[in-house]
Amino acid sequence: MNDTQNNTSAYDTSLSADKESMAGLNFIEQIVVKDLAQGKNDGRLQTRFPPEPNGYLHIGHAKAICMDFGIAKKYNGICNLRFDDTNPLKEDMEYMDAIKEDIKWLGFDWAGEYYASDYFQQLWDLAVRLIKEGRAYVDEQSAEQIAQQKGTPTRPGTDSLYRNRPIEESLELFEKMNSGEIEEGKMVLRAKIDMANSNMHFRDPIIYRVVNHPHPRTGSKWKAYPMYDFAHGQSDFFEGVTHSLCTLEFVPHRPLYDLFIDWVKEGQDLEDHRPRQYEFNKLNLNYVLLSKRNLLIMVKEGLVDGWDDPRMPTLCGFRRRGYSPEGIRKFVDKIGYTTFDALNDFALLESAIREDLNERATRVSAVLKPVKLVITNYPEGQTEEMQAIDNPEHPEAGCHTITFSRELWIEQDDFMEDAPKKYFRLTPGKEVRLKNAYIVECSGCKKDDEGNVTEIYCTYDPDSKSGMPGANRKVKGTIHWLSTQHCNKSEVRLYDRLWMVENPRDELASLQENEKCDALTAMKKMINPHSLDVLNDCYVEPYLEELYERGEKYLQFQRIGYFTFDKNSSSEKLIFNRTVSLKDSWKK
Repeated sequence: MNDTQNNTSAYDTSLSADKESMAGLNFIEQIVVKDLAQGKNDGRLQTRFPPEPNGYLHIGHAKAICMDFGIAKKYNGICNLRFDDTNPLKEDMEYMDAIKEDIKWLGFDWAGEYYASDYFQQLWDLAVRLIKEGRAYVDEQSAEQIAQQKGTPTRPGTDSLYRNRPIEESLELFEKMNSGEIEEGKMVLRAKIDMANSNMHFRDPIIYRVVNHPHPRTGSKWKAYPMYDFAHGQSDFFEGVTHSLCTLEFVPHRPLYDLFIDWVKEGQDLEDHRPRQYEFNKLNLNYVLLSKRNLLIMVKEGLVDGWDDPRMPTLCGFRRRGYSPEGIRKFVDKIGYTTFDALNDFALLESAIREDLNERATRVSAVLKPVKLVITNYPEGQTEEMQAIDNPEHPEAGCHTITFSRELWIEQDDFMEDAPKKYFRLTPGKEVRLKNAYIVECSGCKKDDEGNVTEIYCTYDPDSKSGMPGANRKVKGTIHWLSTQHCNKSEVRLYDRLWMVENPRDELASLQENEKCDALTAMKKMINPHSLDVLNDCYVEPYLEELYERGEKYLQFQRIGYFTFDKNSSSEKLIFNRTVSLKDSWKK
């Protein structure tokens, strides 16, 4: 036992004695603290994050990452990254690289990098041993036949015709499954357990199948590949995992997980240093579709702009949209871990992101839908440099200057010719403050032949400049602005929720069933047509050029929302993605 493990055990023994501290922990943490205090597994804590590299990680994986890596970090354990690469048909090195990038972006790192394929030989040897012991057999039934003879949860299954085939025959056929002589779907290897067991997973589960496709790591060495239930627990055992943490759908798999570990340990002179499986609830969000299979359809069919489209629920999509890893971790902490599934409100995720970005975002001015404001009594050709605080939450971050002049851009929505009583922005005869500058009074406007406002006129109070004694005069409204001669034209992309329905997963299944259509057709009926609006005539202050060169990621367009630079930005053309609005615009 190393010093770290000794320290861990001592720390957790102290913590476990503190009932008040235990009460503040989630149920998985309580299990870990108790196990460490009791010295289980020699006082070791080892977890693993085992993604299948068949797509990009999404927000649902973030919860598992925070649990697997977070609990190991908190209690001085280790967490390995292990790719579940047992299906070469769907796996790609691109996904493996992306998964590693996402984990690191989220703020975690792994102690060791492993692959299920590292254990293919050990798993093969175990399967051969089980055949020799009469615990496994090669079955030549079709998938449909196997499903039928398994029975139902209320009706016992029936034995396969091949269940009692001679051991030597199964061994010979198993070798052929791996030599390339057997076509896919013609044979499987099944564990011989109990066809009448109430747990359907015990009814002679398939543990190997044929996949005649090169593996991204092992090439053409293997043709017979282990199934997840057979590979997962043994891989945990081979690595020395102590706490195997997974989501609730694996609860009925746990007895099989334990049985296979019993089998692999059988005959070995080992103490009971075995991994234990514990399950917690998945992360489910309304207005979000998390199925990797459906996300892949969306990418391949061009419904979105790749896996990192800012409307996607992938971690790389959220990163491109401007979400902070700290905000995502904050959200995961808020929803917590339980033993029952629930549908979380997407607004809660957005709230956590706002809360985090409020602390870290640099405040800048941008006008998305501009209309010209002319200050008629301000000297022509005169300019002033106004002070703008970078982040009022952190005054120590400093400030920058923004140029003020006679002609300004303001938002179209900040002017109304015939305004209601509680309209506190610019309207004829009323005053507003131009942020960081002067108080102005509106005197009128100019319109084109179609009645659209093209220019707004006002006068300013020279004694009302922010910071001057006269600036204390109270006005009810404050609006932002940009000097028309001192700003840059930019593209702004306003992203919103991709789906119009609250539960797209169920709605997708319902449409496919009721309208007899495929997933793509059903998705097109559910997509929000306003999930992306591109504005090409926006203006931003020049300070953003400096922020772009500095690599700044998090911005607040004052009075509008949080934004970030899109990856396609350049010093010649800045492109901004809206991360989230300042307020929840989806409240009923």
